[in-house]
Amino acid sequence: MAFGAGVLVSALAFSLTREAFDRGGAGAVLIGLALGALSFFGGDVLLSRHGARDRKRSGGQKNADAKAGSGRDPSGGGGGLALALGALLDGIPESAAIGITLLGGGSLGVPMVTAVFLSNVPEGMSSAAGMRKSGRSTSYILLLWAGVTVASALASFLGFVLLGYASDVVVGGVQAFAAGAIITMLADTMMPEAYERGGPTTGLLTALGFILSFLLSQF
Repeated sequence: MAFGAGVLVSALAFSLTREAFDRGGAGAVLIGLALGALSFFGGDVLLSRHGARDRKRSGGQKNADAKAGSGRDPSGGGGGLALALGALLDGIPESAAIGITLLGGGSLGVPMVTAVFLSNVPEGMSSAAGMRKSGRSTSYILLLWAGVTVASALASFLGFVLLGYASDVVVGGVQAFAAGAIITMLADTMMPEAYERGGPTTGLLTALGFILSFLLSQF
């Protein structure tokens, strides 16, 4: 997760935000980043109160919290819906960002795709392990991620199609919005879990991921 976070941070800086600035200027970037960060923060707080707080954690914290009386039981309907919406909240900005990168000239941004892939593999594994420890069935987990996959693919497609004829300022603002949401997601969910499970090596692995993504962005 630390390595994936480093890759994603680098891709956000050198691909998504840089391109947003080139397209829309400083105003579009500042407004987009702020709105993206605030939107993710507000959605994350709301969903965390309904059972999705530890959706990326592998240790079954959701179950422990429920037993301690500190939150809703994740086996309840509200918790299941919150988990699904939380996964969508994390995945849609990344997928939309991939679709938007196609607008620059029809070529897929390798750093952005690599970053999303390398971050989502450990995210999915950790989240699935945590849901299993919390009592979720295999079929539930597979259906949840299948739904997230479909929704994310649709977000990527819409990011490309709907913005194909938009002005550069609008496209730049949307790119910055996605970047703001993703960087907030990293700090709120991925990085804490990475450090909790990986300890002091987290910083080195994050730096390694950042370096790899930077090198990819130069080709």
